[in-house]
Amino acid sequence: MNAPYDGDRGQGAGGDPAGQVPPSPQPAQDPYVQDAYSQDPYWSQDLSAQDPVTEALYDRAAHPPPPPGTYRETPPLYQQPPAQQHAPDPRLWAPTPPPEPGGPSRMLPYGDDPRTTQFTGVDELVSGAGDEAPAPDAFAHLFRDQQAAGQATLAPEPETVPAPPPAKKSGGRASGLLKSSAVMAAGTLVSRLTGFVRSLVITAALGAALLGDSYTVAYTLPTMIYILTVGGGLNSVFVPQLVRAMKNDDDGGVAYANRLLTLVMVALGAIVALAVFAAPLLIRLMSDTIASDASANNVAVTFARYCLPTIFFMGVHVVMGQILNARGKFGAMMWTPVLNNIVMIATFGLFIWVYGTAADSSMTVTTIPPDGVRLLGIGTLLGLTVQSLAMIPYLRETGFRFRPRFDWKGHGLGKTVKLAKWTVLFVLANQAGVLVVTQLATAAGEASGKDGTGILAYSNAQLIWGMPQAIITVSVMAALLPRISRAASDGDPGAVRDDISQGLRNSAVAIVPIAFAFLALGVPMSTLLFSSSGLESAQSMGFILMAFALGLIPYSVQYVVLRGFYAYEDTRTPFYNTVIVAAVNAAASAACYVVLPSRWAVVGMAASYGLAYAVGVGIAWRRLRKRLGGDLDGGRVLRTYARLCLASVPGALAAGAVAYAVRNGLGSGAMGSLVALVGGGIVLLGVFFVAAKKMRIEEMNAMVGMVRGRLGR
Repeated sequence: MNAPYDGDRGQGAGGDPAGQVPPSPQPAQDPYVQDAYSQDPYWSQDLSAQDPVTEALYDRAAHPPPPPGTYRETPPLYQQPPAQQHAPDPRLWAPTPPPEPGGPSRMLPYGDDPRTTQFTGVDELVSGAGDEAPAPDAFAHLFRDQQAAGQATLAPEPETVPAPPPAKKSGGRASGLLKSSAVMAAGTLVSRLTGFVRSLVITAALGAALLGDSYTVAYTLPTMIYILTVGGGLNSVFVPQLVRAMKNDDDGGVAYANRLLTLVMVALGAIVALAVFAAPLLIRLMSDTIASDASANNVAVTFARYCLPTIFFMGVHVVMGQILNARGKFGAMMWTPVLNNIVMIATFGLFIWVYGTAADSSMTVTTIPPDGVRLLGIGTLLGLTVQSLAMIPYLRETGFRFRPRFDWKGHGLGKTVKLAKWTVLFVLANQAGVLVVTQLATAAGEASGKDGTGILAYSNAQLIWGMPQAIITVSVMAALLPRISRAASDGDPGAVRDDISQGLRNSAVAIVPIAFAFLALGVPMSTLLFSSSGLESAQSMGFILMAFALGLIPYSVQYVVLRGFYAYEDTRTPFYNTVIVAAVNAAASAACYVVLPSRWAVVGMAASYGLAYAVGVGIAWRRLRKRLGGDLDGGRVLRTYARLCLASVPGALAAGAVAYAVRNGLGSGAMGSLVALVGGGIVLLGVFFVAAKKMRIEEMNAMVGMVRGRLGR
């Protein structure tokens, strides 16, 4: 018998939600019938609906009707939403509406349940117009009996709070590159500054004569051997290989890095043993002038045998740094050389404290004591050792643990060695030019009879000249090289072209005006830095620096362009290009040695260095443009360099005039050179900045914006 209609309200098919009547056990139902009406979307909303199955099984005795007067009126189903308590904020466009209250009143204006109502906006209609929605399965409820017995009904998922939008980045790819390069540039700047102090202390301790040249040859020899054997491949080939190993290997390239580090350590150990044994032959190969002097040869060989073991630590430091670079950590490789410079500064400072400066002691290759040679040799070796060991904490921070691996065969190292073969030939050709210059410069310095005209003066001027390259260009390309390698690996020549163009233009903003600054202020700059070795030798270094000056522009461009070939694992083309550069440099240097007086021969060799790289840039540019499909963004790059040169010329002329007037008025000593350098630098910077702003050079504006952002203005 059916229950009265009024008494059935509040119970009915939906049970007793108020909990006033205790439930009774329900008889077992047919599993194919019990959920037959659960999919009806109107059944849970229409409280007057009658369930025929439940009505047929209704037991009035078990569920008596409520007493009269206790019936609770049902609230209206269709009601308007409550008015907003607060007016919308006029400063916000389309503010987010406040959340609706939970419970039975959480209904939309027309009585629909938000859990079963879906609104589709215009954007969704447009974007999803081509999507085909799957048809709902009308008989899915018939198979619910096959679910696991006793499975609890899942509670409704809590409403997810939308995550706050990420902070808006302040710049694009160029801004991100400048910011990432700034950290490396800071480390390189500190390293180069301490390197300057190291060169100053070395020159003050040993002078710019034959003794200083002997130490310079011995100190340069390990670097040359390292670059000839392993360094060229490590610096250029192994970064793309490490990036590919991290991308393709299951362990993120850890095993490949361990094999590479083990192989390099074994190879460098053997190279060091052979180099120490062949030290006298290597000194003669570097400078026949020094080897022909018995005292100078003895000092140079002793220095070399202390310095040659640094080859091992150079290689270990570079491999660790490249592993960190491949993992996105660029700062360690730029900062750890500071430790080497500090150790060497302390060593040569102790030498000066014991024996005095070269100007006071007049120390030569015949009067330097063996204890002094031993002190300088041990300090040089200790500096590179500390520099290499300092990389270990950075590697451990990235999770890398070195485990020696001797299973080199069949893991891609053979391909890397083949690629490195051309890089070794590349640096061999490059160092052949350096070898010719070293032979000619030492001979010219000995023939001139004047201090500051030999290989030490050449090296000191080149050190100053190469500082912007190491701080700016190398830092920019260290951040770009992994990205260029990934783009080349993905077969995206457009991305490679854009990154190379960006690296050229971003570095040119600083490289071009600095090159003109060397041309205008080279003499006061060198006089200020190396006046402790004597005024004559310091001024000679200044003339060499002026000859180097404008060659900085093609030298920087050549460095960037060659990274494009290395990204494609093409080491043969850089080799042929470097052969041309080395041949031009050697031929022009030999011509300067023959044609110019001995006093000016090294100055001409410095100018030949820039000329050789200008020839090399023209050849490398055409080959890389062909490799990238005939487009290297040449027009945009050329316009940037041309505008920067035009903006730098008036500044250089004004700075040179100011420096000349100040040195004539205050003298050419250290104080006059300091005032001339500061005054000329301010004038050059101001004129260049105004001219660049007038020309609307966009790279200049980007750099100024980054600096202002760093300063918080």
